[in-house]
Amino acid sequence: MTTFAAGDVARTRRLEYLPISLFGAVMGLTGLSIAWRMANTLYGAPWWIANTIGDVALFVFAAVSLGYSVKLITALDAVRTEFFHPIAGNLFGTFLISLLLLPIILSHIDVRAAQGMWLVGAGGMIVFAWVIVSRWMSDRQLVAHATPAWIVPVVGLLDLPLAIPYLNLPGLHDVMILGLSVGLFFALPLFTMIFSRLLFEPPLPNALQPSLMILLAPFAVGFSSYVTTTGSMDLFAQSLYMLTLFVLAVLVGRLRQLWGCCPFRISWWAVSFPLAAAAITALRYAATKPSLGAHIIGLALLSLATVTITALLARTVIGILKGELRAMAS
Repeated sequence: MTTFAAGDVARTRRLEYLPISLFGAVMGLTGLSIAWRMANTLYGAPWWIANTIGDVALFVFAAVSLGYSVKLITALDAVRTEFFHPIAGNLFGTFLISLLLLPIILSHIDVRAAQGMWLVGAGGMIVFAWVIVSRWMSDRQLVAHATPAWIVPVVGLLDLPLAIPYLNLPGLHDVMILGLSVGLFFALPLFTMIFSRLLFEPPLPNALQPSLMILLAPFAVGFSSYVTTTGSMDLFAQSLYMLTLFVLAVLVGRLRQLWGCCPFRISWWAVSFPLAAAAITALRYAATKPSLGAHIIGLALLSLATVTITALLARTVIGILKGELRAMAS
């Protein structure tokens, strides 16, 4: 009986390598579902596509939450080490961002559950951002640690307004302004710092190269957050849209190099949410500033995000079925 118990503990502790960044898959799938919902409204795309992707996002969220809960119970030291890591610690925001995005999908199923999930995510995101910014200001940071992952807590704040129109929760306009203002304020210096590190320091390791796509997120998510909060497509919103396209044009070549840079890693999911957010931005813009060019860009980005995220999901499932999860998480 003792031998069985020891074996059982060993099996559960296998999940100590499970990275918190796997919630990035939930973010990417949720963003893609939202983009297809917009495509349904604009072009009459089949509704089942958005629903199916949304269901997959909810399933992945439940599965990853269960796995990480096991890690939290059986390997608390590993969780603590991950949280206080100067790079990986920022990625705990992916779990909270998932709680802020999933209510957009869940609101069509159960509004009360969506409200509860969003409230937990919003409170957690504000506290998490405060903790991370306090950590940055309290301890000396190394230039080598200034990677795109540092943007995640800021992007999380920009996600605060996005689900509010779906939740029937009055009196939250100030919260929308809080997320928008603080998110955009900190996005600029962080982007500058990371860009400077890329210019003057050694290149990022191959495993972190996909995370460069995160640099797109403040502009793409900032656009949606700004339009949702203000309800207008003014000059500033259009500027964020144009910045999204320019930064994407600079970074999109990384996707071509992705499959050859290194063996598949869960870190590759870092490209998913920024691409989905860019597709949402383009479709939002096309809806309010209709032109042939805007619609072509919107459909092209939706196609790019769909193909990329589908490939990531298929490769992840194949890896799990082959027992490669530990290797993919390294």
